Amino acid sequence: MSEHGGDRARAEAWLGQDPDPETRAELRALLDDPAALADRFGAKLEFGTAGLRGELGAGPNRMNRVTVMRAAAGLASVLTSRDDLRESSGGVSVVIGYDARHKSDVFAEDSAAVLTGAGVTVHLMPRPLPTPVLAYAVRHLGCAAGIMVTASHNPPRDNGYKVYWEDGAQIIPPLDREISTAIDAVGRVDELPRGTDWRVLDETVVEAYLRSLARLPLGTARDLTAAYTPLHGVGGAVLAQAFAWCGFPEPDVVAEQAAPDPDFPTVAFPNPEEPGAMDLALALGKGRDLVIANDPDADRCAVAAGGRMLTGDEVGGLLAEYVLRHTDGADRLVATTIVSSSLLRAIAAEHGVRHAETLTGFKWIMKAGTDRDRLVYGYEEALGYSVGGDDGVPVRDKDGIGTALMVAAMAASAKESGRTLLDLLDDQARRYGLHATAQLSVRVEDLSVIADAMARLRESPPGELAGRTVTEVDDLAEGLDGLPPADVVRLRLSDGGRVIVRPSGTEPKLKCYLEVVVPVTSSPEEARTRAAGDLTALREAMADALGL
Repeated sequence: MSEHGGDRARAEAWLGQDPDPETRAELRALLDDPAALADRFGAKLEFGTAGLRGELGAGPNRMNRVTVMRAAAGLASVLTSRDDLRESSGGVSVVIGYDARHKSDVFAEDSAAVLTGAGVTVHLMPRPLPTPVLAYAVRHLGCAAGIMVTASHNPPRDNGYKVYWEDGAQIIPPLDREISTAIDAVGRVDELPRGTDWRVLDETVVEAYLRSLARLPLGTARDLTAAYTPLHGVGGAVLAQAFAWCGFPEPDVVAEQAAPDPDFPTVAFPNPEEPGAMDLALALGKGRDLVIANDPDADRCAVAAGGRMLTGDEVGGLLAEYVLRHTDGADRLVATTIVSSSLLRAIAAEHGVRHAETLTGFKWIMKAGTDRDRLVYGYEEALGYSVGGDDGVPVRDKDGIGTALMVAAMAASAKESGRTLLDLLDDQARRYGLHATAQLSVRVEDLSVIADAMARLRESPPGELAGRTVTEVDDLAEGLDGLPPADVVRLRLSDGGRVIVRPSGTEPKLKCYLEVVVPVTSSPEEARTRAAGDLTALREAMADALGL
C-alpha cells in the first residue's frame, strides 16, 4: 500500500470512530489530499509532562475529541492500576477544569464520560475557570489527579490538555511516559465505556480557592488604582472576586478584552509578553498606580508600573523580597529555574533562607527542596509565579490571580510610603547590584541547525564573551547538582553574569538566556543604561559563538 493509501486507510478508520460531525466533515473533504492527510496522520501529538497541545482538527496530529478521549482512557488505565493512589486518595477521583477556548467544554465532558465509564469518580468544574483554580482543587478535593483543558496563551486555533497529580502539581517523568504508553494501548474510542454520573461542582470550589488567597500576607494598605485585562480569557470574573474578597478596589478593566472570546480578536497573539498585546491595558492604565494582565487561562501575570512593563525577573525579585519580609521560619524555601535571574539567590541569602534552582517549568519548581522545606515562593521568568505565606504556597502551579493580589498589596504598601514599584526596583539594584536579563531566540526551519549549534558549543565553548571571561562551563546533558539530564549548557561569566543555552521544548527555536550584573555606582538608571549595552553586546557575541 502506498504511503498515501496508508494515510487514507487510517483516515477512514478514524472517521468510523470520530463522534464529532465537524471533524468528520473536515476529514471527508481531505480524503483525496495526500499532503493534508500526511500532516494529520503521518505523526501524532505526543503526551509529555506538559500533556498535549496542538492545533484543533481531525487526526492524531491534532487536538480533537478522539485524541482527548484516548488521553482520558490512558490516564484512567494508569489511575485504576495503582493501589497507592486508591489508598492515599480514598478511592480514585479526578477533577476536570476547562477554559473558554474552542471545544474546551466538549473535551472536558468527553474526559468526564470516559473516566466515569472506567470507574473513576469525576468532579467537573462548574464553568470555564482559571488553571490555578483547577490546580488548587486537586488537593482541596483530595483527588488522585486533575485535568485542565487549555492551551494557555497559544493562538486561537490551538487547544491542550494538562495533567496534575495528587500533590496538585503538574506531572513529571517517568509518569508522563507511563501515561503515554497507556494512551498508545487504547483502542477505538467508540468502544470505550462512557459514564454519565459525574458530579458538576458548584461555586464553593471557587470560594475555597479565594479563601486560600485571602490568607496570603496582603498587609493592610488598600489605596490603589489599577487597570486590568484578562486578554479575552477566563481570569476576569475570578480576579474581580479576589480583589473584592480581600478589600482591594476593583481594577478598571479593558472593555474590549473583558469577556472570554476564543478568537482573541484584539491581539495578534494572546500572550502579554508579545509586542502589542498590552497596548490597550497600558493606555487604560495611564495615570494609575498599576497595570495587571493575565494570560487567557490566568496562570501567568504581567505587570506594568510608571508607564513601563516590568520584566518577569523584575516582578520575580520584588515578589520574593515581599514574601520573605512577610513570612517567618528557618525552613522557608524559595525556588526558581536555571534560566531565571540569579537575583533570587542573593535575596535568599540576605534573608537567611534556602534557595533552589530547577530545570525550566513549574512542574520542577514545585518539586524543589526536601520534605523539611516549606516552599513559600516560586517563580519563572516567563511571567509565572506561585506566592505563599506562612502556610506555604496554596497553589502548586503558576497562579496569575494570587500573584495579582500580591502585586496589588505590594504596590499599595509602597504607595502608603509615597513610593512606587519602580522605587522598590531601584532599592534592590542598590542592595544587590542590577541584575539585568534578556534573551536571544533563533527560530529555524531545519532542526539540525539547533543540534549543530549545541554540539559546537559543547566542543568549543568560548573563553570570553563581550569582554567578560567565561569562568565555568556546565553541561547538563548528564545531569548536574541534583538536576535531571537536560539539553542545556550554562556559561558562567566574570562579574556574576551568565548565559544559558537550550533548545525550546515547544517550538523550533534555540533560546539563550542572558544575564549581566552591574553595580550601582552613581544611579540605578545609569546602571540600567550600562546593562542594556552589555546585554546587546552579549547577544551579538553569543550569536557569533553559536554560528547563527
